[in-house]
Amino acid sequence: MNKPIPLYKLAHARTGDEGNRSNISVIAYHPEDFSLLQKELTEEKVKAHFGFRNPSAVRRYELPNLMAFNFVIDDVLDGGVNLSLNLDSHGKSLSYWLLAMEINIDRK
Repeated sequence: MNKPIPLYKLAHARTGDEGNRSNISVIAYHPEDFSLLQKELTEEKVKAHFGFRNPSAVRRYELPNLMAFNFVIDDVLDGGVNLSLNLDSHGKSLSYWLLAMEINIDRK
């Protein structure tokens, strides 16, 4: 049976930014969860999760030796630090939004 759980139960995250691009690293707490995250954290699902921010593209880079992924999300910062009126123009809170994403795990 599949049961959705929030990503933060399996991983932690860190956000960076450059212009109108956010860079979010997701790091698994335990090596055995990396393959589950690999299956569940697709570019399409992450883009849909950030749909309210209208990203133009999401790219996922895998770092298996670190049990991590790096997501580069384009056009998600309302123009970036110098152009945005957004209170979080650096997008630091976006990692918390990604960690709130629900993923499916198999529970027996």
